[in-house]
Amino acid sequence: MGLRNLNIMLPFVRTVDEVREITAMMESIGLKRNRDFSLYLMAEIPANILMAEEFSEYCDGFSIGSNDLTQLIMGADRDSDILGRMGYFDERNEAVKRAISMLIKTAHAKGKSVGICGQGPSVYPEFAEFLVEEGIDYISLNPDTFVKTKSVIASAEKRIMLKRMRELSGN
Repeated sequence: MGLRNLNIMLPFVRTVDEVREITAMMESIGLKRNRDFSLYLMAEIPANILMAEEFSEYCDGFSIGSNDLTQLIMGADRDSDILGRMGYFDERNEAVKRAISMLIKTAHAKGKSVGICGQGPSVYPEFAEFLVEEGIDYISLNPDTFVKTKSVIASAEKRIMLKRMRELSGN
């Protein structure tokens, strides 16, 4: 059809075999990854994180689904008021943050981009700062939090640049 800048994002891909089969099906009908057609995986299950290097062979980048990822790492239903009040459903949990950090490092080492679509950066400024510090490529935000969170992100980026400048100058 001559469309350009078309992307596909696959949710809940559990195994490398699944993504291999999906990409083979796509290619069989002429959908091949190229400059104008990218394939992204939602990184929302622990397998996506633990096997990011292998998944990277079949995609152009990842988009962290932080709500589902948190739910599956923590074994906590995000709709459970009881577990939520107990602090089990929180993207700021160290296990979730380590998983995100691991994905960003692995994906970047393979030349892949990583973004996030989830409530965390919109709700928790410190979580948005963490993502910037880890080197995330893009952050999707709720419209009503855009201006406030953009300021948080800009401040975090400025701190990182100042720190790097100090390190380079030996101070």
